[in-house]
Amino acid sequence: MAKEIERKFLVNDAVFSVLEKAENQYCQQAYLCSDDEKVIRVRLLGNKAFFTIKSKVVGITRNEFEYEIPFNEAQQMIELFGEHSITKKRYYIPYGQHIWEVDVFMGENEGLIIAEVELSDEQETIELPDWVDKEVTGDKKYYNANLQQYPFAEWS
Repeated sequence: MAKEIERKFLVNDAVFSVLEKAENQYCQQAYLCSDDEKVIRVRLLGNKAFFTIKSKVVGITRNEFEYEIPFNEAQQMIELFGEHSITKKRYYIPYGQHIWEVDVFMGENEGLIIAEVELSDEQETIELPDWVDKEVTGDKKYYNANLQQYPFAEWS
């Protein structure tokens, strides 16, 4: 079992100059189950697909089980069991000692840009790029599972 230790930030418009040069992948994901104790997700990322189970967040850490699965089966799971799905373009931006994942949301979440950085432990200090704004770690409305049910367009 892996541990996911992650911080999230809203992103300002200055990121677009960085995004032009960054590696990116199209992402579609659907949450098959989401409650206070766990989320179960299917994700298409580029030409790969993943099945993921994550536990409740404690601090900024949670347990994560992630498995690569056949792409066509993931597509079928999303179509059959994903009541809603999220689409976004994910960019990978090296900064400092980390690779930041910047998600530019599409569809009902268009206009929302979130940067995530995974840490080795909760106490790790990081240098923030100038294109990050407000930290939203722990703010449940920015969790992807919640954005699926309550899209950014409804509350922005």
